[in-house]
Amino acid sequence: MCLICQRIELIKAGENPYFVKELETGYVVIGDHQYFKGYTLFLAKEHVTELHHMETSVKLRFLEEMSLVQEAVAKAFKAEKMNIELLGNGDAHAHWHLFPRQSDDMNGHGLNGRGPVWWVPWEEMAAEDCQVKSHELEQMIKALSDELEKYVV
Repeated sequence: MCLICQRIELIKAGENPYFVKELETGYVVIGDHQYFKGYTLFLAKEHVTELHHMETSVKLRFLEEMSLVQEAVAKAFKAEKMNIELLGNGDAHAHWHLFPRQSDDMNGHGLNGRGPVWWVPWEEMAAEDCQVKSHELEQMIKALSDELEKYVV
C-alpha cells in the first residue's frame, strides 16, 4: 500500500492528527512540516498516479475542489501568493501540495521570497524545527477548517 493510501486509512480510522476535512474527491490535511507556514495537502481519494487516469467527471471535480482548498489555504494563512503542485514522483498517488507564500519566506536563501519552494533543500524543509507542534496543529486545523466552511459545501 502506498504512503498516501496509508495516510488515508489513518484518516478513515480517525487516527490521522493532520486531517482537516473530507471533500467529495479527496482529503485535506495539514503538512507535517511547516517551513512554509500553512503548507497543506489535498489527497485524492482514488489511488491514481496521474490526473488523466481519473474519469473526466472525477478529475474536473478534483481540480475544482483543489481550487477551493487553495483559496481557503490562502485566506486562512494570509498568503501573499500560492504555489500549487501535483508531482507524485516520490509518492505515486495523486495529491496536491499547497504552499502559502510570503515575500520574505526564502530570505535565508538570498532569494527574497522568489523562486519555487523546492529551492529550499528538503533536509531543511523537513528538519525537526519545522515539524508542526501539536498546539500549532490544532490552531492551523481550526483556521483552515473555518475557511473551508466558506468555500466548500
